[in-house]
Amino acid sequence: MFGMKKKPQGTKERPGLVVSSKPNSVVSEQFRTIRTNIQFSMVDENLKSLVVTSSGPGSGKSIISANLAATFASEDKRVLLVDADLRKPTVHKTFRVRNNDGLTTLLTDRGTRIEDMVYRTNIEGLYTLTSGAIPPNPAELLGSKRMDELMKELEEEFDFIVYDMPPVLAVTDAQVMASKADGTIFVLPKGQATKEEVLKSKELLEMVNANVLGAIFNRVEKASDSYYYYYGEE
Repeated sequence: MFGMKKKPQGTKERPGLVVSSKPNSVVSEQFRTIRTNIQFSMVDENLKSLVVTSSGPGSGKSIISANLAATFASEDKRVLLVDADLRKPTVHKTFRVRNNDGLTTLLTDRGTRIEDMVYRTNIEGLYTLTSGAIPPNPAELLGSKRMDELMKELEEEFDFIVYDMPPVLAVTDAQVMASKADGTIFVLPKGQATKEEVLKSKELLEMVNANVLGAIFNRVEKASDSYYYYYGEE
């Protein structure tokens, strides 16, 4: 295992990382169920990469991405959470790390090493790659041959990779990455996404032959727990 940036001692992730802060909660159990369902959906294939997206903003998909990544890491896997939302990145805020460099650095500077860009988190087996500087051409960078190469390099170093993407209807970034990743998860916030938006998003993902594994219905209130399935902020 090569060395990576280590988080300063004493720092903590935001409360939204519930699988770490409240591992016995109803919500944490739901994430473990989602993990199992994802594994069963790809039982005959080697699932290495997962895109998480939604139809529009405010769905909580970034917090869901972080919790999913943390849940997979709990199985003694080396899991990488990549902030591929190059327009409104949040992973660095969730894990309270710097975002001077990151994914965009690896895409534009071939002399940069992966191990110099990746952070170890306080969760065993979970690593993060922040977005880096916000570029003027996110879709072009994500659709580049260099991104294809980088994805292969990351899959050689990690057991599982979760890509947090922008909403499908806002920009083409999620379509681009969904066409490259092994699977895609769609986040549906209760009472926010309309039927038309969901159907349009489904159509856009099908256009690029995305392997949509399923959807997570978010912000569904559960009386037996103080959380929602699942609240969160972008």
